[in-house]
Amino acid sequence: MKKLNVAIIGQGRSGRDIHGLYFKEFGTELYNVVAVVDRDERRRRRALEEYPGCEAFESYQELYGRKDIDLVINATISNEHFQVAKDLIENGFNVLVEKPFARTRYECDALIRLAKEKGVKLGVFQQTFLTPYYLKSQEVIKSGKLGEIKQVDITFSGFSRRWDWQCAQVTMGGNIYNTGPHPIGIALGYLDFDKNFKVAFSSLAQVLSSGDSDDYAKIILIAPGKPVIDLEISNNDAFPASTIKILGSRGTYASTVGKYEMKYIVDGENPEKPLVLAPYEDENGYPAYCDEELVTHEESGEFEGDFLMIATSSYYQDMYDYITSGKELRVTPEHAAAIISVIETAHAENPLEVKF
Repeated sequence: MKKLNVAIIGQGRSGRDIHGLYFKEFGTELYNVVAVVDRDERRRRRALEEYPGCEAFESYQELYGRKDIDLVINATISNEHFQVAKDLIENGFNVLVEKPFARTRYECDALIRLAKEKGVKLGVFQQTFLTPYYLKSQEVIKSGKLGEIKQVDITFSGFSRRWDWQCAQVTMGGNIYNTGPHPIGIALGYLDFDKNFKVAFSSLAQVLSSGDSDDYAKIILIAPGKPVIDLEISNNDAFPASTIKILGSRGTYASTVGKYEMKYIVDGENPEKPLVLAPYEDENGYPAYCDEELVTHEESGEFEGDFLMIATSSYYQDMYDYITSGKELRVTPEHAAAIISVIETAHAENPLEVKF
């Protein structure tokens, strides 16, 4: 099996601790890191030790002209994603862009169009679609056990503060640009990426973190004939609900990233009760409330392994197949562009004061 030569731009939390970790410990049969780019000299020195045989550069422009690089990972700061990806594509590289894809839908579409014009492969690292907890939820929906899906609640929240560059609008920080692509992505997945989806409601605010970007977000998405998607991404939730909760006409499914449970009824096991319009009474003639014990079924389970690295490995297998054999990605740049449409709309509807 041919190994693909990779260059990683950026050795921060994503470039080193997600992509780099994968290449060092899980992707050695498929990929070989031949170059690392970072402005920080300390990070470059460390990269030479952590990726044996690689070269280290201060600027990604130093990669231009290299014919031995099969894929460049764009793990730069968010507000640099578009320009760096554009420059790389124009210079003939296959590119994988970290989330968020870009600042606007226009920028996303421009990169997709440019990649096609240049005949290169373009991916966006939206690996959440390949996590066990998301795949299981889709399996449950397709099984029909929950009946018709009416609503999906998605919560990526906690109780904490931040004070790094992810808190500034100038660097494209904030919850929905940073964490948001994951829950917004799967939210659109539950809508089958319907082109007629709408942001029915959105609210952004700054509550706990430093800077001037959002760390509270509430977004509701709808599409014709599809369930209502209720989405929360907040830093002020000390008691967050399940990561995913699916309400169907026959039952409910709830999961975290590590485990799931569901309760549902089966047609025919709970015969319909005849409607009583007169004041309801018990068998002794006393006022009563409708009360019964439904015949229900319950299922539960746990997801084994590191969900993040499982999804990362799956995504990189897809990327390998995409480059080597042309097999289409399960998570496409067009999917990532739709995610940015939601983020862009939420920001337009809830402009926060730019302070820095």
